[in-house]
Amino acid sequence: MDDLIKKATANNKTVKIFADSFAENPREWDNLSKMIFFGKHAHLGDKHEVKLEGSFNSRAEFMNSGKEIVSKQFKDVVIVKPVHLYEHSGTGISTSFKYPFNCEWDSGTVGFAIVTKQDIRNNFGVKRVTQELIDKADKILEAEVETLNQYVSGEVYSFVIEDETGEVIDSCGGFYGSDITTNGMSDHMDAELITELEKD
Repeated sequence: MDDLIKKATANNKTVKIFADSFAENPREWDNLSKMIFFGKHAHLGDKHEVKLEGSFNSRAEFMNSGKEIVSKQFKDVVIVKPVHLYEHSGTGISTSFKYPFNCEWDSGTVGFAIVTKQDIRNNFGVKRVTQELIDKADKILEAEVETLNQYVSGEVYSFVIEDETGEVIDSCGGFYGSDITTNGMSDHMDAELITELEKD
């Protein structure tokens, strides 16, 4: 049974929010970006055949040389960003190199997130790739990294709504992120239940 995160009651209804242990890796979705990860965390990203030949003497060398190697494996790369992972009583990923993702002991660079011109053409249904579209693609890439971060950090939730007899009247899972408004969970609830859930 998934862990109960929160519970609230209003209008003879009870909502229970659980951690969703059956959540799908968002890299199985139709994403704009490609996430090319290596080592023991390669399974978190997309399947690929990129080989990093040789060795890297430092994290900075991996970020610089690895970025160049990955870019050469794909045609017309317009965005490529290192992806960092922090692991200490929990896991998180980000393209940011700010603490804790630059921590010497508990973080590392696991790979790269990239977007090609063809990715942009396919996503936006255009022939000409403009800087405006590249900027939009960059924001989408960051959002996709954040969704994957929510997945690896266990911030995916499900809910069950019961009536006063305990009978389930609605349930759903796969809500990424802890905010019930932005993750879409509140769309399934009446205002009174939402108000009770937001009380802390």
